[in-house]
Amino acid sequence: MKNYCSKERHGSMRRALIRSLVSLPLALAVSTQLMAAPATSDVNTTGLAVTDDTVTVGILHSVTGTMAISETGSVQAEKLAIDQINAMGGVLGRKIEYIQEDGASDWPTFAEKAKKLLVNDKVASVFGCWTSASRKAVLPVFEQYNGMLYYPTFYEGLEESPNVIYTGQEATQQIIAGIDWVVKNKGAKKFFLLGSDYIWPRTSNKIARKHIEKLGLEVVGEEYYPLGHTQFNSVINKIKLKKPDVLYAIVVGGSNVAFYKQLKAAGIDMTKEKPIVLTISVTEDEILGIGGENIVGAYAAMKYFQSLPNDNNKAFVKAFKEKWGKDIVIGDVTQAAYLGPWLWKAAVEKAGSFDIDKIKESSPGIELTMAPEGYVKIHPNHHLWSKTRIGRAKDDGQYAVVFETKELIEPDPFPEGYQ
Repeated sequence: MKNYCSKERHGSMRRALIRSLVSLPLALAVSTQLMAAPATSDVNTTGLAVTDDTVTVGILHSVTGTMAISETGSVQAEKLAIDQINAMGGVLGRKIEYIQEDGASDWPTFAEKAKKLLVNDKVASVFGCWTSASRKAVLPVFEQYNGMLYYPTFYEGLEESPNVIYTGQEATQQIIAGIDWVVKNKGAKKFFLLGSDYIWPRTSNKIARKHIEKLGLEVVGEEYYPLGHTQFNSVINKIKLKKPDVLYAIVVGGSNVAFYKQLKAAGIDMTKEKPIVLTISVTEDEILGIGGENIVGAYAAMKYFQSLPNDNNKAFVKAFKEKWGKDIVIGDVTQAAYLGPWLWKAAVEKAGSFDIDKIKESSPGIELTMAPEGYVKIHPNHHLWSKTRIGRAKDDGQYAVVFETKELIEPDPFPEGYQ
């Protein structure tokens, strides 16, 4: 299979590919072909929003409230993927239309909007949520009304649902792998755990603590603050007194802006690694608000960084910037959100149907060889095989990749001894 860059060298084809927002590589990757639309009665037996010409999906993220800083990129990525898929003919010959709802950084609102999308709008799938709190709020809705959710955020694991495809990483792929890296490469022995006060940071830090203690190392502090919290000077003083080797930070949303600015103002120079700051929550999207100069030197454990040099990612970044602006940035969750519509398309076309039960059956084994992060494949547990990478924040708001696992890590949402 020729990659995008080899096609790009051909003048007229290059211009055509750019106009279609580099849809062709992913089209090849999921082995789809343009085809005549099959009869609606054959591909939609459960009353979903599918016509002879269109199929309607839902987009459900926070575009207002404290989580908007994190979730806006997911919305942009999903819309880009939908545009690209439509440019190549859609799904089973039908163009994708979407209904967008705002979860407004409020978990009950997420559940309410999810029910609207499934019951009233009868969408064929939903791409959405960011926090674990929002996912936990909508999960009973998707299971009760048999909808399909593509969830893009790295999360704590300890969950598996036939109604969810988890396109981000779970704990063994991010938390455990990241701690192993900092212990092996930096000789870390003492950790201070910090997080926003909801399910994901608390459960993630519970897993982190268990792993740290299994390694015979020490947790010297653990603190949580509400979403939207902006006064971190007290905990920064505690961190200074405890002198940990690693500040393991899982602060999310708008709170990141205040935290990292206050950390720098308190004289903690992350480039000197005293302490080492290791985060699993700050992507390039958040750095845009924080300011690169306020987080330079920090490390992040993710599966994707915008700076990845592979050809797939270069094409993706180019298309993203052409659609959303040259100054836009792309983080881990944004890239994982981009995968959602492509994985759904592949599952629908493998099943030959939009019916949810058939998509559930067809999803395991679906793979994309041209995903921006590299090769991905859906495991029978509905998570993705992926690599773990460590990036170090630069003052320009990007991460320099300093480590990646050689092999893909098999997803294990229920690791023995960590539940």
